[in-house]
Amino acid sequence: MIESFSVSLFGKERNIRVYLPSNMKDKKYPVLYMHDGQNVFGNEEAIGGVGLELHDYLEKNDVELIVVAIDQNSGERVNEYCPWINGEYTTKLLGKPSPEGGKGKEYVEFIVNELKPLIDSKYGTNPDDTYMAGISLGALVTTYAACTYPHIFKRIAGLSSGFYRNQEEIEQLMKTADLSHLEKIYLDCGTKEGGEKLAGPFLETNEAIFEIIRQKGIKAELKVIEGAEHNYQAFKKRISKVISYLLE
Repeated sequence: MIESFSVSLFGKERNIRVYLPSNMKDKKYPVLYMHDGQNVFGNEEAIGGVGLELHDYLEKNDVELIVVAIDQNSGERVNEYCPWINGEYTTKLLGKPSPEGGKGKEYVEFIVNELKPLIDSKYGTNPDDTYMAGISLGALVTTYAACTYPHIFKRIAGLSSGFYRNQEEIEQLMKTADLSHLEKIYLDCGTKEGGEKLAGPFLETNEAIFEIIRQKGIKAELKVIEGAEHNYQAFKKRISKVISYLLE
């Protein structure tokens, strides 16, 4: 079952979608927060027409998990999912400066200080079992959330992570942050992310982040997927394994 309601985010109404397991028992469930909410479940409202259809997998396999999907503001996606304004690495990679980004910190604070307390009060959650997953820039802001609130988001996943938009800053944050509370991290990256120009750097930026994680001794996995491109057809094929990894 999927419920939806609106909250105020950045001064405007934002839709929140919540997947609840069928026949919920009198117990406390782990919660997974996800970004790009229009694309988490069905195809009808998915941007680009393809969603993960995550609810189908969860229902068919009787997965005991609550999923909270936060709709994106398509015009503000880069701004909201980048904690910092795009830097020199982005300029080098894109061939021009990008003034976007910088709202990610406030976006994560909204999840921690407003949305999570609301979800925990409204549903049968286990507040101590809170996870987060995202795709592309959603993976960047997920990693940022884990670095700034590692005692809250103890397990995270990033599919085709777009770290390059804030590469310098996210690397530095990961090196200095106390991540001892993190239980596990999943990352993956295709070998054809972003076409010929971006494919190599895209993988290199993911490998750089994974090396920092590895050096910190956190249980983690980086899957390099041969031939995978940067689209929801590819993401959809991998989401079930991501959920399994987070919950096992």
